[in-house]
Amino acid sequence: MTFLNTTLKWLLQRRIPRIEAMMKHPGAVQQKVFEQLISAGRRTEWGRQYHYQSIRTFRDFQEQVPVSSYEDLFPYIERVMKGETNVLWPSPVRWFSKSSGTTNARSKFIPVTTESLDDSHFKGGKDMMALYVANYPDTRTFEGKGLSIGGSLHANPYGKNSAAGDVSAVVMKNLPTWAQVIRTPSLDVALMDEWESKMERMADVTAEENVTSMLGAPTWGLVLIDKILARTGKSNILEVWPNFEILIHGAVNFQPYRELFQHQVFPSERVRYQEVYNASEGFFAIQDDLSRIGEMLLMLDYGIFYEFIPAHESDQSNPKTLTIDEVELDKNYALVVSTSGGLWRYRIGDTVRFTSLYPHRLKVSGRTKHFINAFGEEVIVENAEIAITRASEATGAVIADYTAGPVYMSNGSNGCHEWVIEFAQEPDSQQRFNQMLDDTLREINSDYDAKRYNDMVLKRPRIHVVPRGTFYAWMKQRGKLGGQHKVPRLANSREYLDDILGKVLEL
Repeated sequence: MTFLNTTLKWLLQRRIPRIEAMMKHPGAVQQKVFEQLISAGRRTEWGRQYHYQSIRTFRDFQEQVPVSSYEDLFPYIERVMKGETNVLWPSPVRWFSKSSGTTNARSKFIPVTTESLDDSHFKGGKDMMALYVANYPDTRTFEGKGLSIGGSLHANPYGKNSAAGDVSAVVMKNLPTWAQVIRTPSLDVALMDEWESKMERMADVTAEENVTSMLGAPTWGLVLIDKILARTGKSNILEVWPNFEILIHGAVNFQPYRELFQHQVFPSERVRYQEVYNASEGFFAIQDDLSRIGEMLLMLDYGIFYEFIPAHESDQSNPKTLTIDEVELDKNYALVVSTSGGLWRYRIGDTVRFTSLYPHRLKVSGRTKHFINAFGEEVIVENAEIAITRASEATGAVIADYTAGPVYMSNGSNGCHEWVIEFAQEPDSQQRFNQMLDDTLREINSDYDAKRYNDMVLKRPRIHVVPRGTFYAWMKQRGKLGGQHKVPRLANSREYLDDILGKVLEL
């Protein structure tokens, strides 16, 4: 066993007592985070606007500070991006994480401060491996390289001396030297802007490395692995990386891919799978027990103060929120965070459900809106409505109803979105309608556009036109007729697609 592997394991194991203390005393840990955030916020324009000087308790915070969406915070974020200081957070902001999902712009930009990097993103990465080492003390993962697929960075579109990009790229660019040494590929490859060239170069480089772990969305991992196998002529990636030990996944639902990875990609029981819950806004949770699939430990000392909105109140403008000590098992909550990146009572759009208390483990149960995010594309209903409206206007079509969901990657085949559409008036050209739908989604959603690039992850949408009355008959069969029931526009599974297409085939 190498000296580096032994040393890193020893250092990581020293983090476990802190994690165990957090698990035993969640309320006290969150109270300390709350006090630190409020103290920092008092020195900002936001803090002065909402009288942080007078906030002493969580109830004061609830009464004085509104729950916010991205649209609410964007005017402040825009000013930060233009170079203003002390707007949302007292320290300078030189990095912005870019992602899609907002309703008022093609992309949204989340401030990433030095504090949020150190206290959340970096801390989460270390604790992720510390928990893995605690479970598997004989691991040899640090004897090889950790593969991570980064995004890209660009100049801040609003100002100078700062940059914006995928959160993975922001984190990767700021990693300390010791962390750069144990990862692959090098930054000049990992942060390449042109995705096709990047994947080709990554395949060239990593096919020659002793890769023992991989971190990232499983969809991009599959694309890379397929390229490596094509180059090497091997039947599975373990013939290329014989010492591979752990896949750390997040960003999209892994369950549809689990069988593929376990039986075809990594056909070995010794390969393990660990889930993490991280986002532009911060690093939230880590799977601490790999036998509890889908369940992750909520990390409470990462400079993030959590609030939880009961699902039945999630649409309200001034909802009731609960602290970590007030949540209950098996109830859905919309997640609200205040962070050391300058987000205050911010709805991130996810819903979670606690599977255990003391320690607080959770599952990501969905989004507060219908969406498709099977490949990291984050297509929301607003995106779909804009796209289908433009396609209809361009072709003279009138839509009666529609729904859409994913077709998952399998057996070397890329995924796509599948749409079932019922027209009240059919388009003058179905081909042009389909093209406009796809083109509009690419225009308004940067993450969808990235996955569609050269069909590398997503192929063109698959569109089925069904007879008039199909959706009515389907809703009637489900007992869902009536004004209060609506056809689900988007789903992150095939539940609705398979059901309705099955009914069409029966006709």
